[in-house]
Amino acid sequence: MLIEYGYAGKKHYQNENAISTYLWLMYPDKYYIYKFGEIKSCAEILQSSYKLKKGAYEDNLRNFYLFYDELCIRLQSDAELKKILADNLTEDCYPDQTLHTLTIDFGFYITRKYSKADKENNWWPAVVNYTPGLSVDNWKALLQDTSVFNASSLRIMKGFLEFGSAATCKQLSKEYGENANFYNAGSQALAKRIADKTQCTVMTREDGKVMWWPILYVGRQAESEEEGVYVWKLREELEQALRDIDLSKVELNAVDIVDNVQALESRVNEKYGKEDFLAEVYMTEVKYNRLLNVLKRKKNIILQGAPGVGKTFAAKRLAYAMMGEKDNERIEFIQFHQNYSYEDFIMGYKPTENGGFAMQYGVFYRFCKKAENNPEHDYFFIIDEINRGNMSKVFGELLLLIEKDYRGTSSKLAYQNLNFSVPKNIYIIVMMNTADRSLAMIDYALRRRFSFFDMEPGFETSGFKAYQEKLASEKFNALIECIQELNAEIADDPSLGKGFCIGHSYFCGLQADECTQEVLEDIVEYDILPMLSEYWFDNLTEKVAPWSEKLHGALND
Repeated sequence: MLIEYGYAGKKHYQNENAISTYLWLMYPDKYYIYKFGEIKSCAEILQSSYKLKKGAYEDNLRNFYLFYDELCIRLQSDAELKKILADNLTEDCYPDQTLHTLTIDFGFYITRKYSKADKENNWWPAVVNYTPGLSVDNWKALLQDTSVFNASSLRIMKGFLEFGSAATCKQLSKEYGENANFYNAGSQALAKRIADKTQCTVMTREDGKVMWWPILYVGRQAESEEEGVYVWKLREELEQALRDIDLSKVELNAVDIVDNVQALESRVNEKYGKEDFLAEVYMTEVKYNRLLNVLKRKKNIILQGAPGVGKTFAAKRLAYAMMGEKDNERIEFIQFHQNYSYEDFIMGYKPTENGGFAMQYGVFYRFCKKAENNPEHDYFFIIDEINRGNMSKVFGELLLLIEKDYRGTSSKLAYQNLNFSVPKNIYIIVMMNTADRSLAMIDYALRRRFSFFDMEPGFETSGFKAYQEKLASEKFNALIECIQELNAEIADDPSLGKGFCIGHSYFCGLQADECTQEVLEDIVEYDILPMLSEYWFDNLTEKVAPWSEKLHGALND
């Protein structure tokens, strides 16, 4: 079917997995169920010569059936396995005389058991390669020494412990606040203090530079489902010491403001200005100047546009440009969702280890206090997907306090009657998706406090054109030209409009040697066409099908 009908065969939305399932249900003694990820993993674990590659549809199916046929033959020759199967089958079960269904189960078992085992055994460095040589008692003594484990260090340790002893810095950042660098840099600094205090052995790289983090952790690459790049896991002796001492007074969400300010003053950051922004963000100079002026005047701005126009990418770099440097300590990034609440944002009671509840400060409250104690510098609070949250529920009395004219004005909060104000040196940058029909409209009371800035595709900007020239790909150029034609039709569609145009971000980040036919086809097939199917869900034949043909045609001319 794939060979005969090609892409046209996808109009019925029946992929290889679905069709192979139908065939197996009809002919269970002849076919198996195809799952790309499972088959690929099974082949790798068993070190099979059959290789599965993304996008190689026909070859993958051929290799899959050849591979599973070989597995089935091996299983059929195993008398003990056949007896175990026969002993466990009841009269209601399918007899599976050819063992095709057992072969499917075998592949599933292999991928689940041995992938998990590989993950558990993949921590580095192994004990035979390096250990700091610190016992549980050594760690307990260090944990009581405030010159080694300060308040921030204990927060980091408790964060790892509460998260299950293993996490990426990004996971801890999302769970307990602060940015990822707080956990990364804090761990490195702590490990150095431990080495200075104990004179323990340290691990060095081939170039002679010291690796500090293995004093505290073992690590591995993060899996695809784990946010972040690298997972750290507490060393067993350190974990046991942490469990043996009392950490109940360590507040995970507390902010050591003095330490933050001192670090801010002593740090040297990379410079960043208008030219850097325009080189990275595909926006015209005129729009950049207008965006900067609007944010300075209003202090609160919403960058609105369809997915792929670079809202999130631009937000952080806009903060850098206003600061004149890359200082992530003065930036806080969060994402709203339906369960995000006032208690998460400002303050509220949260469950504790002993089964009770304790007052905890939210991310915006803590960030405001940080900015309040350093009025000479600007701070930037970035909120992604604002229209996914219940704005009135999250902001509460802050609807008034975030307004420019009321900055610095105190108001009593709902909890504990605390006086609170939003400092004048905080700028709020918000991103809003205009293409998702399921999202809520912005509350009018909140809308009045923000200026709205349209983010549009940057295909015509000098920055994107320079990027295009570096790729030097005729197929890429043809595809971009076709996308611009598509955007013109989307903008003219009364049911859509310019807020639904395809953004340039889908095509960014490629190097010249990566800009291949296969990569571009993947972008079209798995990024662009699914979005068009959502846009024109009621007009697939007249709208989506012709554009599918045009986009693929642009790559094949």
